[in-house]
Amino acid sequence: MLEHGGRLRAAAARYAAFGEWPLSDWLDLSTGINPHAYPVPVLDPQCWQRLPEDDDGLDGAAAAYYGSERLLAVPGSQAAIQLLPALFAPLAVACMTPIYEEHPQAWQRAGHKLRRLENVSLPRALAVATPMIVLCNPNNPTGRRLPADELLAAARQLRRRGGWLVVDEAFGDVEPGNCLAALAGSPEAPNLIVLRSLGKFFGLAGARVGFVFAADDRLALLREAIGPWPLSGPARAVARLALADRHWQAQTRRELAAAAARLTALLRPFGELGGTALFASLATSHAASLFEHLARQAILTRYFPAHGLLRCGLPGRESEWQRLACALSTWTP
Repeated sequence: MLEHGGRLRAAAARYAAFGEWPLSDWLDLSTGINPHAYPVPVLDPQCWQRLPEDDDGLDGAAAAYYGSERLLAVPGSQAAIQLLPALFAPLAVACMTPIYEEHPQAWQRAGHKLRRLENVSLPRALAVATPMIVLCNPNNPTGRRLPADELLAAARQLRRRGGWLVVDEAFGDVEPGNCLAALAGSPEAPNLIVLRSLGKFFGLAGARVGFVFAADDRLALLREAIGPWPLSGPARAVARLALADRHWQAQTRRELAAAAARLTALLRPFGELGGTALFASLATSHAASLFEHLARQAILTRYFPAHGLLRCGLPGRESEWQRLACALSTWTP
């Protein structure tokens, strides 16, 4: 099983020798989750007592937010990542890497022939002539963005050879104008499959809520594979409220843009920067050293040794911003 960000207890145990840092004092910047999550109100107690119902308004709220009714609610986009490969007969799959590593692992585990395309352009990936291309947009962990019209053109080219395009938009909510969920499975892009998540922008990773957008036949297969009641009643209730709250969404986009600019300014002196409004990705030959330096001060980031990348999420409180700035100021490569 792959390791992911957010394993704060393991990090605290590993670096206990470097200081008396109780778990509550650790600063977790490893996940790219919005530190100012959607404020969950008190929920109707019945959502804990009754079996979840599909006609509770969640699908309507999601359709309005994402711009499409061709959707299926899933227990986090991770569930879809693991189940999607089983919906296809074995074929060659190109993953544009670096990428969220659960994608290539899932396709390979399901018996597909995996091609890793490291740091290539989309036209170069299409030239490889595999029937399936899988990518993240914005990319995780680099933050690279591909224009929506370029991705649509790629989907059309893949369709002509009977292929598919899978796009993970887990970090797409800050720039909805560059997202493709509304077109996935449509007559314009019937071979496009898009994954979305409430874990990042909405900060609701613990609720485990995601959506798949695709053609009806693929959604029907996925619905059968995932089984009944994939989302808990409380998760459905919270997701419905968050997706409908336009005021919170607009305000959060503004706040995240300002926070991202602040994080970029802090990290710019230390290497080449990429990222999204929810994280900065620092490319440097000293990434391992910086990761260790921060961890010894109870600041957890995410190190990608295969790519020489350090991914750093957003601090929440002002004291956390000051703490990160102080730690960076004492680091020497």
